[in-house]
Amino acid sequence: MKPHVSGITLGVKDVNRAKQFYNKGLGWPIQQDYQGQWVSFSLNNGSSTLGLRPWDVVAGDAGLAPDGSGFRGITFSYDVRSKDRVDAVLAEAKRAGGTIAKPAQDAAWGGYFGYFTDPDGYLWKVGWAPATTEQPSAAE
Repeated sequence: MKPHVSGITLGVKDVNRAKQFYNKGLGWPIQQDYQGQWVSFSLNNGSSTLGLRPWDVVAGDAGLAPDGSGFRGITFSYDVRSKDRVDAVLAEAKRAGGTIAKPAQDAAWGGYFGYFTDPDGYLWKVGWAPATTEQPSAAE
């Protein structure tokens, strides 16, 4: 199996609130919108998608109880090209209605990072690493 992620679906408490956060707040273009039951955003020029569905629908689809809480064992990474951009992305997420979970700070390994959460508590790590600035990448 080749490593590839074609889509990520988040179970959210309020699809419209999450849609507003990602679309209006962060500026992500909507790919599909099915009346509060499914919203998707095209990522990286269409190579993958981020989907939003009601929390209980996603849990039921997987055959699981919808009572999950606390850390869910997952974070999303958003790599950027400079330390200043880390701060800018965190500020943008906060203006959009997100919460700063961990303010940006220097990392022991030489990089710079911070965390925000979306309105449903999903963690996003925004980071910069010195080595990534010297190599071509898909980072912002």
